[in-house]
Amino acid sequence: MPRALFEKTGQAVWMSHLDLMRLFQRAFKRAGLLLTHTQGYNPRPSVSIALPLSVGVESHCELLDFDLEGEGVSCEEIKNRLNNALVEGVRVLDVYENEGKIKNLALLDCVVTLEYDTGIPEGAVEAITSLFTQKSLIVEKKGKNGVTEQDIVPMIRKMGVLRQDDHCIRLKARICCQNPTLNPVQLGAAIAKYLTQYVPDFVSSCREEIYTQEETIFR
Repeated sequence: MPRALFEKTGQAVWMSHLDLMRLFQRAFKRAGLLLTHTQGYNPRPSVSIALPLSVGVESHCELLDFDLEGEGVSCEEIKNRLNNALVEGVRVLDVYENEGKIKNLALLDCVVTLEYDTGIPEGAVEAITSLFTQKSLIVEKKGKNGVTEQDIVPMIRKMGVLRQDDHCIRLKARICCQNPTLNPVQLGAAIAKYLTQYVPDFVSSCREEIYTQEETIFR
C-alpha cells in the first residue's frame, strides 16, 4: 500500500481532520486516481491519516496511507497529480511504498511559539526553562471521555527554550505521540497553569518530524 508524506500549513491549519480526509478523497477523484473501498454495508474509500492533527496546528510530516484500483501509477506521478488537485496549504512532499507500520511511530519533534504583544516579560525564558525541568507537571487533557489529568514530564524526551526575538519564545521539543500521546498544545497549557505571569498572548505549534522509539526518522 502506498504512503504519502504531506504538509499542512498557512490557512489550511484551520481545516478539521474530517475535512482534510474529505479533501484528499476529492483530490484523488479529481486527479483521476481511483481509490479502493472497504467491504461491507457502508463501503468507505481506502484512505487514512496517521495521528490526526488538532485544528490550528501546522505540520511538515503528516502521513496518508491509501490504496488505488487498476494499473500501477508511479509514485512521482501520484504526487504530481495530487498536488495539482489539492488546495493551497496542503502539499504532498513524497509518495513511496508503505514501509513502517504506524504502530511503530512513537515520537515527534515540535515547535511551540509563544508570542507576547508587548514584549517578552523579564525572566520569562529562565522561568519557562526551569518549569520544564520539574519532576512532574500535571495538566488537563480533553478527550472523548471528558477531561482527565496527565503528567506531561515523562512524555518529553528533549526540550529547548529559545528567545526568537523581542516578542517570541520558541519551545523545541521531542515528545511522545503514541502510547502515550502528548499534544504540543499541552506545553503551552503547562505555562498557563504554573507560570501565570508569563502567559503569552498567542500560542502556535508545528510538527517538524516523526520518529520510532529508537529515534530514527519514521516513514
